[in-house]
Amino acid sequence: MPRGLQLTFIIIGLVVIGVLLFYIWRQSRAIAEERQRQRKAEEFQAKRKDEMVESIRIIAMAVEEKQVEYSEACLRLKGLLDHVAPEMLTQEPYRVFQEVHDKLQHMPTHRARKAAEPEMIQKMDNDRFAIEKEYARDILRAAIALRHFRPD
Repeated sequence: MPRGLQLTFIIIGLVVIGVLLFYIWRQSRAIAEERQRQRKAEEFQAKRKDEMVESIRIIAMAVEEKQVEYSEACLRLKGLLDHVAPEMLTQEPYRVFQEVHDKLQHMPTHRARKAAEPEMIQKMDNDRFAIEKEYARDILRAAIALRHFRPD
C-alpha cells in the first residue's frame, strides 16, 4: 500500500476518533446536566412537600385553638392532603375533610362571592355554618390526629 494512502487512512482515523471523543464528551456533559436538573427538581419537591406538611400541622393547630373556621380548614386541608397523602382522605378520621369539601365546593369564593347578591351570601353562610356544626366533632378529632402528621 502506498505511503500516501496509509497517511490518508491514519488522518481519517484520527479525525473519526476526534469526532467520537467530542460526541462522547458532549453526551456525558448532557447526562451530567440532566442529573443536576433532576437532583434540583427532587430537592424542590421535597422542600415543597415539607412546607405542605408544616401547613397541615399549622392549620390543624388553628382548628384546635378555634382560630379558623372549620369549613375553611377543611377546604385547605383537603387540598394539601390531595398533594401529600391523598389516600388519607378515604380513611378515618380524615374522611371528614373530603365530605365537608364535597358539600361546600359548589359555593363561590373570592371574587365570585364578592359579586354575589347579599341574600345569596347569607343563605350560603347559613348552609356553611350548619355543615360546620354538623361535622364539628369529627373535624376537631381529625385535626387533633393531624397535629403530629408525618407522611410516609
